[in-house]
Amino acid sequence: MLRNLMLTTTATLMLAGAAFADGHKVDIVDTAVAAGDFTTLVAAVQAAGLVDTLKGEGPFTVFAPTDAAFAKLPEGTVETLLKPENKDQLVGILTYHVVPGAVKSTDLTEGMTAATVQGAPVTFMLKDGAMINDAKITAADIEASNGVIHVIDTVIMPPAN
Repeated sequence: MLRNLMLTTTATLMLAGAAFADGHKVDIVDTAVAAGDFTTLVAAVQAAGLVDTLKGEGPFTVFAPTDAAFAKLPEGTVETLLKPENKDQLVGILTYHVVPGAVKSTDLTEGMTAATVQGAPVTFMLKDGAMINDAKITAADIEASNGVIHVIDTVIMPPAN
């Protein structure tokens, strides 16, 4: 428990520091890169061809899974998703982690739903700590020049079609 709290605090400080380096906010992608705990997410965003979009004007709200969150997926899942022939599936998963607009933690209410860029909604629960679907929000409201990032501990999957 203490280890998780320390890791979360460190991730938050790193993201916040990256977002405000030299007094200027940087975009969502550069904030994630600078944090260092989102290498899998950044690699997936690159493989999906979404870098320019997430560097765009926005605003976007990104629920960013850490490297540890991706490590919880079944063995071989990330490698399979990063293959060019699986780009559409990867784009669907990644865009399910993005909500248009800047949604702050203070905007969330118990049972609230929000449409994702992917199209399917996500649901927020606050009763036992802030969650999006089955993922715990471990750090919230990290501002970037084009939106906001919330760190999550689990990769959320869009519903099957």
